[in-house]
Amino acid sequence: MRRVARLAGVGPGDRVVEVGAGVGSLTLALAETGAEVTAVEVDPRLVPALRSVVEPVGVTVVEADALRLDWEGLLGSGASGWVLVANLPYNVATPLVAQLLDTVPAIGRMLVMVQLEVAERLAAGAGDDAYGAVSVKVAYWGRAAVVGRVPSTVFWPEPKVESALVDIRRHEGGRPAAPDVDRQWLFRLVSAGFGQRRKMLRRSLAAAVGDPAVLALGFACAGIRPDARAEELGLDEWAKLARCVPRPS
Repeated sequence: MRRVARLAGVGPGDRVVEVGAGVGSLTLALAETGAEVTAVEVDPRLVPALRSVVEPVGVTVVEADALRLDWEGLLGSGASGWVLVANLPYNVATPLVAQLLDTVPAIGRMLVMVQLEVAERLAAGAGDDAYGAVSVKVAYWGRAAVVGRVPSTVFWPEPKVESALVDIRRHEGGRPAAPDVDRQWLFRLVSAGFGQRRKMLRRSLAAAVGDPAVLALGFACAGIRPDARAEELGLDEWAKLARCVPRPS
């Protein structure tokens, strides 16, 4: 837990929100750094134990589901510079990271512990085996890197999978990498492409675009081969395609 806190790079003056605090093991390590810590826990059976462990050292405990939490109310209207640290279960990791990137600009950095395959997906680039729609989402908002592996032996009960730590940092100023692109249309195209990733883009994007002639002109405008597949396109190429293919009315 202290290693995770060190990798989070937080200390006095920093504001940290931890998701899935459990009974407070990581929470205490984060508090030891001198950072101001807010711990979020959804399980009402754990919250009393968590409060007894971490509130005496100044941690604020919030009982809530992170996927439904009023983040602006918790972090403050117009706030910035928060760091999120979390050990995320498999079924929550991808949707929570994507939601926070899209809707909670107050969180400028994240350090998340996730299953290794999820970590590789978050940090993947075009052409990597793990590259997918969430990889494009992360690249749109920031940069991600796997900064450490966590063996299953440190957990009890011991899982059958390895975990990893992923560091995600928003682009400077919190601005997306392609601010001029219609974000909803961009990720509609991305979702369509990766939803049928074995197909060529001229087929996987057909339903989203509607008109084959419009799609063909879009490929030509963007300089992208119609027979390319989703995993071959980096964020820049997806953005070009979103600019060149008009959104259906």
